[in-house]
Amino acid sequence: MNRYKQNLRIEGNKVISYVTHVATIEGDTLKQLGYWSMTTQKHINYVAKELNLKPIKTNSYEKNNSIRDTIRKE
Repeated sequence: MNRYKQNLRIEGNKVISYVTHVATIEGDTLKQLGYWSMTTQKHINYVAKELNLKPIKTNSYEKNNSIRDTIRKE
């Protein structure tokens, strides 16, 4: 993740952009968790390309908010 190393990391199967869990690696896919800013979307696309994963977008506004709430509590 050299290109975005300051603001992008992978923890286990979680893709973290800045401090937010934005996607999950599941097998050979990268499941995007909601809709994100242009910069975060670039991070997600970059991870998918670098790890040769098929990106899958979810339409879950609720899941996106749930993830943000979880991170705030940590």
